[in-house]
Amino acid sequence: MLVAMPATAFERPRPHPVDAETGATGIAGVRAEQLTPEFWTRRLSDPDRVVMDRAAIARQNLRLFAEDRSVRDLDALPAQMPRAEVTRWIRAASSPPTRELFDASGGSFDGIDALESALALDRIADTVTVRHGLVVERADMRGYPTAMRVFSAPGDTDIDRFQETALFPGTPLAILHESRDGAWWFAVSPRYAAWIRKQHVATGDRDRVLGYRHRTPYLVVTGATVDTVYNPEVPQVSELQLDMGVRVPLLADWPADRPVNGQAAYTGHVIELPIRDADGSLRFTPALLPRTRDVAADYLPLTQANLLRQGFKFLGERYGWGHSYNARDCSGFVSEIYRAFDVQLPRNTSAQGVSPVFNTVRFDENDDRRKRLEVLRTLQPGDLIYIPGHVMMVIGQYQGAPYVIHDVTGITLGEADGSRRRIALNGVSVTPLEPLLASGDAALVDRIYSIQKIRP
Repeated sequence: MLVAMPATAFERPRPHPVDAETGATGIAGVRAEQLTPEFWTRRLSDPDRVVMDRAAIARQNLRLFAEDRSVRDLDALPAQMPRAEVTRWIRAASSPPTRELFDASGGSFDGIDALESALALDRIADTVTVRHGLVVERADMRGYPTAMRVFSAPGDTDIDRFQETALFPGTPLAILHESRDGAWWFAVSPRYAAWIRKQHVATGDRDRVLGYRHRTPYLVVTGATVDTVYNPEVPQVSELQLDMGVRVPLLADWPADRPVNGQAAYTGHVIELPIRDADGSLRFTPALLPRTRDVAADYLPLTQANLLRQGFKFLGERYGWGHSYNARDCSGFVSEIYRAFDVQLPRNTSAQGVSPVFNTVRFDENDDRRKRLEVLRTLQPGDLIYIPGHVMMVIGQYQGAPYVIHDVTGITLGEADGSRRRIALNGVSVTPLEPLLASGDAALVDRIYSIQKIRP
């Protein structure tokens, strides 16, 4: 239920001073009890109602891959591509920087000529035969075929401008090109195209690669991350990390008296994972996930209670631009939450916020703050709020105002006396929305351009 607010309440974001109740968190408006999903679930009238059923989700996913140009249906890619198209793919990810960049020591980065050469664009054939592969371990995708980190300012080393995203085990790839040194593939995944180290990819027959994600039965990772058990026999699947939403085939008929990599199988789930042989080729092997791990036999029902539970499993995780630091960024955070329900989202905020397939509310410069706040105070858990370069997930309304969970570097709060306070968060955090400030004197709500509701 929304609390009726006088008209004057819409004139500026309400301050949330730090008081005795919020002093434990140091974040104005956030008490310790608000850092649990139960706090927000208790405020819902029907938290376990299914928001979208599996059939509706499947239809939405089909629309996404049919209508949203930021994602790719690998099954629909041709077996061969002309040189110009491959070059276009590469140039979309690998463009010379238009501003000065800095290396880890703080010096000016001057290696772009070497990286341009590393693209080996001169080696692209007139007609390129598309190869296929599966990612075998969590791996970075880079704007250039290099592990070198570069930054926008000396000492500002959290955001590596060559870091694009990370891919998880079992992700299918269409491979278009090889770097000059032979160590990197330029590859297209369903949600991103960039450079990935060859050592993280096993190449194989197209049908085996693309068929892996459709195999049944399967398990879905519902924890923030889970790890396979340690084993010294097959290091490739020993303590292998799987992130939320990853789907892996389940070998349900594995004999109970048959060990898996030297360990009895009955205390775990026997799953099948891709590994890379010495020649780079694809092979599948069994691995064990302990029964204590946070996994499910199917995708979770899309309910508001489950959305809250999944989101709070990441609470406190370090912010990682482009999925660096073995973590995730704001758009990766919401993507992984929704992937636990088999809801597919584009990779980046710029694409998520304008995707044509969701229930969208759009704002422009003609929409005043009052209109924006009226909409914000009707939002429900799971709704996604977009400002340029950032996304936040609504977790509920408290005292008539929306609260969000988001993976964020920091926030600026407006205080009761009109002053500003900058707080470095660098992690998945709970904050009120209305008191947040943007640059200058602007309120963050004034920069909201889109709200995506993943519901009818």
